[in-house]
Amino acid sequence: MAAVARYVLKQRLSGREKYPLVLMLEPLFRCNLSCTGCGKIQYPVSILKKNLSVEECVGASDECGAPVVSIAGGEPLLHPQIAEIARALVARNRFVYLCTNALLLERKLDEFQPDKHLSFSVHMDGPRAEHDLSVFREGVYDVAAKAIAAAVKRGFRVTTNTTLFEGADPARMRRFFDEMMELGVEGMMISPGYSYEKAPDQEHFLRRERSHKLFARMLEDPKRSWRFNQSPLFLQFLMGKRDFECTPWGNPTFNIFGWQRPCYLLQDGYARSFRELIEETEWPKYGRKSGNPKCQDCMVHCGFEPSAVRATFDSPRAMGETALAMMTGRL
Repeated sequence: MAAVARYVLKQRLSGREKYPLVLMLEPLFRCNLSCTGCGKIQYPVSILKKNLSVEECVGASDECGAPVVSIAGGEPLLHPQIAEIARALVARNRFVYLCTNALLLERKLDEFQPDKHLSFSVHMDGPRAEHDLSVFREGVYDVAAKAIAAAVKRGFRVTTNTTLFEGADPARMRRFFDEMMELGVEGMMISPGYSYEKAPDQEHFLRRERSHKLFARMLEDPKRSWRFNQSPLFLQFLMGKRDFECTPWGNPTFNIFGWQRPCYLLQDGYARSFRELIEETEWPKYGRKSGNPKCQDCMVHCGFEPSAVRATFDSPRAMGETALAMMTGRL
């Protein structure tokens, strides 16, 4: 948090308008699960066989300069050099969140070393029944929970990443938060799902109004024991207490095709360099105010978390409200 705050203040003092906070790095698209809300593994086999090299991953981080790198996919632990990629990024003082469904995590732990810059971000889409349904396989929740406990016991930082869909039960989600805290999870990230065009299930993505209602009920009177790995202002946005416009350049995506335009969720072409992405993307075409139909219901963290962080530093009042929410746990 301190590193990100210093970085943001430096960007603002320099007058830089469009700066990245988190590099969304996808070193591969293949996965060992077929989740209802993900379209990544719908690519042809020839694409699923491809990997980014260690040099390409490190080069993207150096080019972008974001203080945080989220390694996603696909399933990153399927990459034969994933531990080397993580070590190289940590050596550059990047805060690395290695996103995983945790099926391979416990057996892969020996390849990694605990470090304050490295966190395993485990995909957990709610309680046992809901999670196993979302990944189309029974028993995955239990495997992931066991892997989380093993990683925490060995001194690794562990967070969770939860995507919510239509039909999520606020009361069950509150119990799920308790379960994650009991496992020793350092912080939780929550977000409504986005309707990827390639996703096999298009019926259960939340729309904006229903998202607000769900998160308002789920997060009302939050327990002091709950720890979220997100800005309090973003959580208030999910609850409908604040309104932000998307800042898609805040979490740029790099994968085997290059720099994805305009964001992690949409694929409107690719740029050959980060500079080209920032300077030549038609940003006014995106976001809710643009009228772009693909953006109207989106409330996903990769577009709005940077907006919330930016808003935190807009005024002393916003900074004070953020600090108060973090100290008290009240939203």
